[in-house]
Amino acid sequence: MVQKTYYKTKDYCKVKFSFKVENAETIEILGLNSDWKNSVILSKKKDGSFSTEVNLPKDSKHEFKYLVNKTEWINDPEADTVAPNAFGGTNSVIEL
Repeated sequence: MVQKTYYKTKDYCKVKFSFKVENAETIEILGLNSDWKNSVILSKKKDGSFSTEVNLPKDSKHEFKYLVNKTEWINDPEADTVAPNAFGGTNSVIEL
């Protein structure tokens, strides 16, 4: 799930990412702000879901993917759209 909170007086949007995958020990987001090297770590909750909040610039578009257990790349089914990537697959896209 991607939840966006806009502020009238700020030039950024607070974005909450929530994701749940069976048997996941770790989930990271890569690609935000075009950064595919430095991940954003999601925190594991008691119910087994993972979440994090990130501030991203307004009027921007970000491709991203979740990296589960450091081995499996997964798109967010609730992302705004998808875009083709260089590996023959797709990336999730969030538009702010």
